[in-house]
Amino acid sequence: MKLSRNLCMAALLAAASVHAYAQTASGASPTQIIVPAFGEVVQANDQAQATFMVEEQDKDKSAAASRVNQKMNQGISLLHQQDPQAKLKTRGYYTYAVYAEDPPRTGANAGAAKSHQPIAWRIGQYLDLTTTNLHALPQTIAAAQAQMALNGLHFSLSPAASKQSDAALIDATYKNLIERIASIAHAMGRNPADAILDTLDFEGSGNYAGNDAMPKAVMMMRASAPSQDAVAEPSFEPGETTLNMRAVGKLKFR
Repeated sequence: MKLSRNLCMAALLAAASVHAYAQTASGASPTQIIVPAFGEVVQANDQAQATFMVEEQDKDKSAAASRVNQKMNQGISLLHQQDPQAKLKTRGYYTYAVYAEDPPRTGANAGAAKSHQPIAWRIGQYLDLTTTNLHALPQTIAAAQAQMALNGLHFSLSPAASKQSDAALIDATYKNLIERIASIAHAMGRNPADAILDTLDFEGSGNYAGNDAMPKAVMMMRASAPSQDAVAEPSFEPGETTLNMRAVGKLKFR
């Protein structure tokens, strides 16, 4: 990790040297420099978003829809009991016709068209749960799995945690910028105290910095179909999220 950080710093310092250009009449050493900087903060995930689903299939469309609606209502009630502070959101109600597979046609009937009639109906609905109660999450999900299937699980930072980390991220990025400015000044044989920061862009949005979006670490988990029997509690590891920030400073030397 330390070697990787050193290589990264060397690459960025090299980039800064490429962007440096002279602005003096004498044409001596560069006096205006563009310096990229990078900050990183690792924060433990404190929020989970679980996606549940209910699906039923029946020849009678109304019977399938009734079972879906009943299981979803029961699942919502269970989640409210297990985690009253959780936020719930239903979505993606769907109804599909199920058709029988046609046997292969041969001979004179090979090109004959056949009208399809549905043999059953598949109906389902999704439910999203968002919570910061990670301690009770295994018990909450196990209770819900008695009525619904766990379709996905994603860990992330809550808005409050992200806001709290913002100050530390800005501090780390600015500190990295100051360190780079000092290194460049020493390499040029100049006094770091003579550097005047003319522009500071914390978005890194100029032509001198990339705009690549930083990937966020996510954790996805799948589960099997629901059962009416009691479900053993699953095990989860929320993990961490790495927050990144780019900054670009434009400076001059006296």
